Amino acid sequence: MEIVIAAVGKMKSGSAEAELVSRYVKQSRWQIKIVEVEEKRDLPKEARKKSEADLLLGAIKNTCTIVALDEHGREFTSLEFANNMKKWEECGDIAFIIGGADGLTDEVRAKAAVVMSMGKMTMPHFLARVMLAEQIYRARTIIDGHPYHRD
Repeated sequence: MEIVIAAVGKMKSGSAEAELVSRYVKQSRWQIKIVEVEEKRDLPKEARKKSEADLLLGAIKNTCTIVALDEHGREFTSLEFANNMKKWEECGDIAFIIGGADGLTDEVRAKAAVVMSMGKMTMPHFLARVMLAEQIYRARTIIDGHPYHRD
């Protein structure tokens, strides 16, 4: 199984956020691929969202379970997320999609098996990647019975 984290925007190599994402990705023991896409043209909001959606969807396999991160999505506890990861893992590859500053299109949300929120607070997209990578690592430890997660 491969996990893809497809996100709008490029993290600066060596940044604190990039280092944390890398750390959690390595520790998770799942094959995780980070795909960054970027629309550099100065487009109106809806055109930019559509272009970013096309880039994101083009960066993932059609056979993936798609999980779209969206502020209006469903919130999971870490245990619920781990249980979902185990279920999704049985189905094959998983793709997490993180949109740009203007969010995701209805098309992306419609293609997603799950629309998930990392919480009600607004956060920079780079920190969303860190939090997602940590939760993926945490899910792995929960599934493996490792004591990293405590209830």
